[in-house]
Amino acid sequence: MSKLQQILDYILFIGLSNNSHGIHSPFVFDLYNEVLNVRKEYYFFRAIEGIRQSLLQNHTEIEMVDLGAGSVLGTTSKRKISSIAATSLQSPKQAALLFRIVDYFQPNTIIELGTSLGITTCYMAMPLKKSKFISIEGNPELSAIATSVCRKLGANQVICKTGSFEAHLEPSLNELKQVDLMFFDGNHRYKPTWQYFTSALPYTTENSVFIFDDIYWSKEMKAVWQQIKNHPQVTVTIDLYKFGLVFFRTGQHKQHFKLRV
Repeated sequence: MSKLQQILDYILFIGLSNNSHGIHSPFVFDLYNEVLNVRKEYYFFRAIEGIRQSLLQNHTEIEMVDLGAGSVLGTTSKRKISSIAATSLQSPKQAALLFRIVDYFQPNTIIELGTSLGITTCYMAMPLKKSKFISIEGNPELSAIATSVCRKLGANQVICKTGSFEAHLEPSLNELKQVDLMFFDGNHRYKPTWQYFTSALPYTTENSVFIFDDIYWSKEMKAVWQQIKNHPQVTVTIDLYKFGLVFFRTGQHKQHFKLRV
């Protein structure tokens, strides 16, 4: 998507989004004020950011296998770890938001699609050391680095699986038996995203949370986000521009929110 379109999408989002004064759902009102619109640091943020800085200064080249949007299956190239850290990781602000969401909902089972270097993984893993956490990464070298990062930071519950999402998602869902929180952060295309979403649906409960990254990243992502919102099992969605949150709360009528954080 062009930079101009991204700017136009953001301007439109700002025009249509609300803060806490425009929220008429007690559940979303509490979530906004206690989690989404909070700025609070925890002691281990510094440890994670220290690892991020070391990755930003690591100019080792690794082999890249890109299985996501904009790639040709099986194509490889070399990139510096520093470049990946600079362009492919969630920002500290975004990662901290994901931490607060996990900390608030206390999920027992987590699946992450797209481990990358493991920085975001660790932010989500730190609140719940006893949770079952599976993260799937298509690139073997990235997966190895992410595993090392998780171990250095004490996120020992994280299992990094290497390979395509298609190969590992269904077995992971069967292994966990239910998914309390799922973070979709890879292969930003319409058909695969919809496939991952529908594959995970039978494993949800009324307390499950799905988080989609980059919902305005492309026409395909905007289209699949609309389709997800319209799914009959989805009751509440929150559009934060960067992330899209999806809830399955039974007994609650369908509502969609655009919120500034």
